Amino acid sequence: MSHPHPELPLPPPLAKGGVRVTPLGGLGEVGRNMTVIEHDGQLLIVDCGVLFPEDHQPGVDLILPDFETILERIDDIQAIVLTHGHEDHIGAVPYLLRHKRDIPLVGSMLTLALVEAKLKEHRIKPFTLGVTEGGRERLGVFDCEFIAVNHSIPDALAVFVRTPGGTLLHTGDFKMDQLPLDKRLTDLRAFARAGEEGVDLFLTDSTNSEVPGFTTPERELSAAIDDVFRKASRRIIVACFSSHVHRVQQVLDAAERDGRKVAMVGRSMVRNMGIASDLGYLHVPDGVLVDVKKLDKLPDDEVVLVCTGSQGEPMAALSRMANRDHRIDVGEGDTVLLASSLIPGNENAVYRVINGLMRLGADVVHKGNAKVHVSGHASAGELLYCYNIVRPRNVMPVHGEWRHLVANGELAIATGVDPDRVVLAEDGVVVDLIDGRARIAGAVPCGYVYVDGSSVGEADEDLLKDRRILRDEGFISVMVVVDSSTGKIIAGPQITARGFAEDDEIFSQVEPKIVTALEEAARKGTTDTHQLQQVVRRAVGGWVGGKIRRRPMIIPVVVEA
Repeated sequence: MSHPHPELPLPPPLAKGGVRVTPLGGLGEVGRNMTVIEHDGQLLIVDCGVLFPEDHQPGVDLILPDFETILERIDDIQAIVLTHGHEDHIGAVPYLLRHKRDIPLVGSMLTLALVEAKLKEHRIKPFTLGVTEGGRERLGVFDCEFIAVNHSIPDALAVFVRTPGGTLLHTGDFKMDQLPLDKRLTDLRAFARAGEEGVDLFLTDSTNSEVPGFTTPERELSAAIDDVFRKASRRIIVACFSSHVHRVQQVLDAAERDGRKVAMVGRSMVRNMGIASDLGYLHVPDGVLVDVKKLDKLPDDEVVLVCTGSQGEPMAALSRMANRDHRIDVGEGDTVLLASSLIPGNENAVYRVINGLMRLGADVVHKGNAKVHVSGHASAGELLYCYNIVRPRNVMPVHGEWRHLVANGELAIATGVDPDRVVLAEDGVVVDLIDGRARIAGAVPCGYVYVDGSSVGEADEDLLKDRRILRDEGFISVMVVVDSSTGKIIAGPQITARGFAEDDEIFSQVEPKIVTALEEAARKGTTDTHQLQQVVRRAVGGWVGGKIRRRPMIIPVVVEA
């Protein structure tokens, strides 16, 4: 297997007749999926998603792919093909369309409905092209055939891209549930037909490549959910992704069987389930769904709430319930069902919410203590089937952390793919398909782009480092007034500290050290205020590091008079 190198140069111009694949997200991480395919001077984008921040990225709302390498060629983009409606595949579309609003969006009916609702909030009216499985569309030089795949959201599609320079099969996110709730199977016959025609590069979902065997069918969860409903003595609160139509359908069906009413909580949940219902993907039993405002009039044992917050998001409904900051007052006898898996990096936040709910007296049912969720991604056994059916000439694992990509590559080799034709790449690593052979050609800049409040791309690692220091180490400001001609102290130092357990009086111990350091600088003829500020910073930093064992943010202010 070929490996990327941190010192890869910029790629050379694409050879005539070749196909270039540039992942701008989703490789080496779970989220931010975006792949750019180039041929004959034209670009096709597959997915454009976001990554959600972790604890070491305080204040960040979303993380976008780095569009910089394609913005100068934005008129060459023929379309954005969206494989399905999850945020990590469609969430960044509004931010790309800000640069050019008429880039066509291509996807299934549900996917386009979800992205259109998102774009409406950004006041963007997109140009869309709806497609269905089995359909083909010519998008510039790219001849795209769409293939049904099963996932944890309805209407997911793989895309088989034909170009004069080679063929590519991109699975998107998929699994091979043989008993899907919506009866929509992954179309392995279409995969086989693509394989018979010849797949030069197979880009396949790696998320569950380390998991042996086959992913559990969604249908098997119905009994476990029914069991939760039977045992619940008061209200049931179900937390899941706001796009997980299948799971919400199971909850609605269980509520009908148990004689309960269901209310949706959370703006994204209400919006997405409304769209799914209007389009016929969610079937709401008569009389089951009620407005959340009417719950107070119902007995507790007839109430089900479906809300967001299964990943411990601090502002989501479930977290606010755990913090007693929500109109729904969780208490003794309530049952909370977390009907989702843990996204890597969210473990602490989720367990914090679970502990908070249990402290309030709720019974919390989650994947760790009951079989209440299955993955939406193919496990190793399913991936092996796909490799044997498709028989690709080259393989490029996508969608996953590095360990997932490596495991997926090893599965490909086990089925007979030449190790030299399994390309392991990370975000920004450019892969060229030339004369039927895929090779790494270089790399383009591909950093994180942070959405921070109303700003996009203005926050950087230095800013996040400052925030982490403020959060973890505290803050000290020092005000000193000096004579403009001699540099001698006229007033101060005045010290203000925040984020320390120690009493403020302890900081009086450093004042003589600041005075001594400034007097020494004045004797040496230092009068520049910037240099004097550095003198103060060193004096305070040395003392606080030795005395309190902390490395706070230090803001010295030296004023001339």
